[in-house]
Amino acid sequence: MQPLPPPEHRRALRFVAFLAVSLLALSCWALVNSRINNAVSDSAAVMGDADKVSALAGEEGARRPTLAASAAVPASGGAVRLMSDPVIREPLVRGGGVGGGERSGRCDADTAALRVYMYDLPAEFHFGMLGWDGKGEAAWPDVRDARAAPHYPGGLNLQHSVAYWLALDILSSTLPPGGGAAARPCVAVRVTNASLADVFFVPFFASLNYNRHSKLRRGERVSRNRALQAELVKYLARREEWRRWGGKDHLIVPHHPNSMMEARKRLSAAMFVLSDFGRYSPDVANLKKDVITPYNHVVRSLGDDESPGFDQRPVLAYFQGAIRRKAGGKVRQKLYQLLKGDRYVHFTYGSVRQNGIRRATAGMSTSKFCLNIAGDTPSSNRLFDAIVSHCVPVIISHDIELPFEDVLDYSEFCVFVRADDAARKGFLLRLLRGVPRDEWTRMLRRLKEVARHFEYQYPSRPGDAVQMIWGAVARKMHSVKLQLHKRGRFQRTGWES
Repeated sequence: MQPLPPPEHRRALRFVAFLAVSLLALSCWALVNSRINNAVSDSAAVMGDADKVSALAGEEGARRPTLAASAAVPASGGAVRLMSDPVIREPLVRGGGVGGGERSGRCDADTAALRVYMYDLPAEFHFGMLGWDGKGEAAWPDVRDARAAPHYPGGLNLQHSVAYWLALDILSSTLPPGGGAAARPCVAVRVTNASLADVFFVPFFASLNYNRHSKLRRGERVSRNRALQAELVKYLARREEWRRWGGKDHLIVPHHPNSMMEARKRLSAAMFVLSDFGRYSPDVANLKKDVITPYNHVVRSLGDDESPGFDQRPVLAYFQGAIRRKAGGKVRQKLYQLLKGDRYVHFTYGSVRQNGIRRATAGMSTSKFCLNIAGDTPSSNRLFDAIVSHCVPVIISHDIELPFEDVLDYSEFCVFVRADDAARKGFLLRLLRGVPRDEWTRMLRRLKEVARHFEYQYPSRPGDAVQMIWGAVARKMHSVKLQLHKRGRFQRTGWES
């Protein structure tokens, strides 16, 4: 047996061992701490950017809610295409376009915020209603020349023409720059491979179908309106894309409150593009899954240099339209009785006939406030006529849902009044007369800034109504995709024994 070393040697060995263990622990601590600091700094940078993006305060360009890119998308053959490198797409700005500017290069599935697969429905479901006959084997009209594209009928038909503008825009999304859509922002792009799609667009002009085909024609047992709805339901039921998730990733546009009455319940899993929820039960349409979009205004838009100021608008409050309404619209009759005698209030019956639109354009542009009162439905075209006329809207409607309200603060350019308060004698006029000139001028300035978000046009422009809608659909699709991916966790592909 070896003799023990002297005590002084043992103390030296213990000191060396302690020093080695201490150095090892210090090295481990330094390594871990450096990684934590890097992670925290990266996270702080990301959060700082997000805070800058999502702060809805200040000028228009500073209000940018972020839109995260999809981490994985279905690929052909039932596989999942994972992005090898993270693709950072520019956030959807307040106006709904990507980056707020015009595209400088080709818009494709890698650069767009939303990839849209559009069904090649027969022409009778869409542009065939406008007289386009689809000559030859063309599935769609040639949209390279905006002047040659099929035109939508005017008058009140235009109010619910949303599907038409979306279809034109998505058809133009794959045109090369300079090919008729050079200024189009790259928010949504059409893909022909269904496995790459974020959303499936059903190009059915349901509102025009209701307006034109609801009455029975000679020899018909079922109206054309109902027949096309039935055909659409059958068509979608046969599609694998619909059956995969029961239609939850599909986009349908029954914008007119009376459109698709027969088919809406059977297709209610889809995302609807609507004017409001007034004639829908909550199990068929709701804010969780659907998108509220503007009516197409019928009055002429005012340019910024045409807009009269506070002193050039002698009328305090303006309303022209149907006065006797049902249900929630009864407040119109009460307000008429309260306001009809005031010399600074214009409150009369009016319609589109006998130059009604022209008179409304002139009346709104010379009024400080325009009354938007609930009628047969919570919303109406009147709100958007007021916005493009730069007449501060006064919204008197309990159940109204407003377009793009997740990115637009309507209190910056509208006055909201509860119906019960508005019906109290003297309340509304005291409220409106109490708005200071500076506050009204600030609201007018904001109206001029946001008016472009309610313009439908082709070719589409950054931040217009079409791009705002695509942006709203893209934001809504995040929660839809989350639900669908969670549902698909335990789906098998046949490899289990």
